[in-house]
Amino acid sequence: MRAADAVEIRGALARLRRATGLPVAFGGLVEPGRRQVRISELSGTATPALSALAVTSGNGLGGRAVALARPCAVTDYSVSRQISHEYDAPVAAEGLRAVLAVPVVVRRRVRGVLYGALRSARPLGDRTLDVAVQAARDVEQALVVREEVGELLAAARPPRPEPGPDPASRAVREQVREAHAALRALAPRIADPALRAELLEACALLTAGGEPSAAVRLAPREVDVLVCVAAGATNAVAAERLGVTAETVKGYLRSAMRKLGARTRGQAVVAARRAGWLP
Repeated sequence: MRAADAVEIRGALARLRRATGLPVAFGGLVEPGRRQVRISELSGTATPALSALAVTSGNGLGGRAVALARPCAVTDYSVSRQISHEYDAPVAAEGLRAVLAVPVVVRRRVRGVLYGALRSARPLGDRTLDVAVQAARDVEQALVVREEVGELLAAARPPRPEPGPDPASRAVREQVREAHAALRALAPRIADPALRAELLEACALLTAGGEPSAAVRLAPREVDVLVCVAAGATNAVAAERLGVTAETVKGYLRSAMRKLGARTRGQAVVAARRAGWLP
């Protein structure tokens, strides 16, 4: 998970430099159980001086951003009175002067920091700071989605119920169905195609038969609509969950019903479960 998070940091730094023209960007994640950021991602640096640097909360510019949970910037790092100077040596070795630091905050907890820098002492400007803040927001959104996926997958792994129609078995089955519906609704929000494919594979594991029947081939959106219908959603509610119009939902539902040989919504859900498309 942290390796994937680091990839998000790396991508944000590349976008930051591309959008602002900043010659240097770097960043890293807060280490688990510790109040420090480990600089792991470098873009545009000329030396290894900042690599693996541990920045403690409250110290230096990045540490200040972590402690305050808000963006911070200085025009000339080495002489600024706004920050402490524990990291002057590596910053000077890289030749950095004007520096900004933007925290990545997820669920009120700082998870990382993005830095951008110039090798001259001049104000970075509001536009540059705005772009850096947006880059951090992009990382935050990606981390939130990844955490939601992890939580849903964890919730979807209940103990295997004993055979029989007892209430506990029914409750477990409904829990699995709810998790399946939430995961299917979450999948379209994931920009990373590899992560999205992994999530959909996990969804398939929650269906009763494992692999759906080859006799009935449903499109992914048809399955999404049936998942919503199985959860009791109206067409309007399904449209809101899936980010499409109610008419589009009707079209997918009609197509799925035709493929399944069903005349009603309820029959379509039952047939989809028998064919292994729904849990």
